[in-house]
Amino acid sequence: MSPEALSELIFNIANTLVSEGKAGTLTADLIPPQAKFAVMRPKDRAHGDWASNAAMQLAKKAGMKPRDLAELFAAELTNADGIKSVEVAGPGFINITFDSASAAAVVDTVLEAGSDYGKNDHLSGKTLNLEFVSANPTGPIHIGGTRWAAVGDSMARVLEANGAKVVREYYFNDHGEQINRFAKSLVAAAHGEETPIDGYKGAYIDEIAKRVIDEANVDGVDVLSLPRVDGGADQDGNPLGEGDSEQREEFRKRAVPMMFDEIQRSMKNFRVNFDVWFHENSLYSDGEVDQAIADLRVRGDIFEKDGATWFESTKHGDDKDRVIIKSDGNYAYFAADIAYYRNKRHRDVNPADIAIYMLGADHHGYIGRMMAMCAAFGDKPGENMQILIGQLVNVMKDGKAVRMSKRAGNVVTIDDLTDAIGVDASRYSLARTDYNSPVDIDLNLLASHSNENPVYYVQYAHARSCNVDRNAAAAGITYEGADVSLLDTTADGEVLAALAQWPALLREAGDLRAPHRVAHYLEDLAATYHKWYNVERVVPMELTDPEARGEQADAIRIAKAPEPARAAARLKLNDAVKTVIAEGLDLLGVTAPDKM
Repeated sequence: MSPEALSELIFNIANTLVSEGKAGTLTADLIPPQAKFAVMRPKDRAHGDWASNAAMQLAKKAGMKPRDLAELFAAELTNADGIKSVEVAGPGFINITFDSASAAAVVDTVLEAGSDYGKNDHLSGKTLNLEFVSANPTGPIHIGGTRWAAVGDSMARVLEANGAKVVREYYFNDHGEQINRFAKSLVAAAHGEETPIDGYKGAYIDEIAKRVIDEANVDGVDVLSLPRVDGGADQDGNPLGEGDSEQREEFRKRAVPMMFDEIQRSMKNFRVNFDVWFHENSLYSDGEVDQAIADLRVRGDIFEKDGATWFESTKHGDDKDRVIIKSDGNYAYFAADIAYYRNKRHRDVNPADIAIYMLGADHHGYIGRMMAMCAAFGDKPGENMQILIGQLVNVMKDGKAVRMSKRAGNVVTIDDLTDAIGVDASRYSLARTDYNSPVDIDLNLLASHSNENPVYYVQYAHARSCNVDRNAAAAGITYEGADVSLLDTTADGEVLAALAQWPALLREAGDLRAPHRVAHYLEDLAATYHKWYNVERVVPMELTDPEARGEQADAIRIAKAPEPARAAARLKLNDAVKTVIAEGLDLLGVTAPDKM
């Protein structure tokens, strides 16, 4: 019996007690949904396999003492198949112990479902637009964006495992002043001049400037001879604005696509594949900004003041109204935000039921205006729009902060990190910490092959389970004759309980937008498995070298041979662990090696 099945049983018992008039003043409408009847793993195994506080949840509504109501639950639970014993403890906890066959049934459930074990469809029918990374195309992806790449892609995988349709989206900020500063920096670099005060620095600027010059030469354009004075026209013949020039425009139109290509390459190498690469500039060129403002004007949320156009966001909970068209006629940045949300919700292909924004630590001030805009369009803030704010990443080596990148100047980039510790360790270490908390990345630790390295610890559990399979095959041990009811030792029980918790954990990780819970679960499962491996045997091996240490000792330890039915059952348990670890690592975008 799984924890979910036990929760359902407790829910049904509550309804039975009501229908039989045994639950005092409790009525059916006062019974919470089944999901609220959580069952927990007791810290002390002497208290049983699982515990429930259902009686304490319902006692006040029933007008009964919690222990008295718990006794009624216990009487019903005792008669259920698969339950060995039930005990009421403390103020009204219900402690439940399964019989060994019921507890071990999870093994066959895992093996039959394979990589689908734990997956569900409770988010089916919903399209979630998940926007993450979205770094400006003015430089390589820095460490903060790298964290969002790891967390965002892992979150998308977890949501899909819960039945949601997820659209992974990257928003290119290719319109506005940051692009002008990028172009100015490139022109300065091309002429060997100082970087503008508001410009971008780093060796990559020199690299891109040289690539622009080389590409233009191939096309027969001497880019450095173009006018540097204000004026001229862009590639479409439109007059350039004040402070721009033909030369700067030539650098801009060639360099921005180069950065797009580099960002896309970095994401692909990091195992992140986006469904949509959305260009901010298209919101202006396609007239969507004007249409969004017109829609809000019809709704009564736009007004004019001091020569500017304002969004009356205070009507919807913001702390102040927001300018969207400045008095000089230029659009404020927030105008694009309004149009972009409207676009997500009303696309012809995959319109978003829920738009999830993953923003950096410096975006807390945006939440109020974004939620106000959501409400102004008639949507529900926190439901149709969800905003997640990530915290900072500190990269450490030899106990000191790593702040300098040879290429990007004063930041650590995605390529710096993966070059140092690889994609697996990078993704795992960034996804395993709640994005609401800062994270320290220790390059020395994450490059090591030790149990202190969390990604190695989990991957080694998978590799170890694969080695058990190889040894079992060599010894002729298969599933034939397996009797899972023989998985009755303490170590067996701990592994079985860990496996049984995976479906609920996976659902919780999706609902709470918390992929880090997958990593924590995997580390707990790996710890339980390693302990099991050290005390239980599938294949006995003769000790041929008393001085052997480490992995060699693991392969040749002597142990008492289990009877065939128990050995076959343990092999199945081993493979169930292997299945769940591989699935969990895949949800984090991390490989599951069969040898280490």
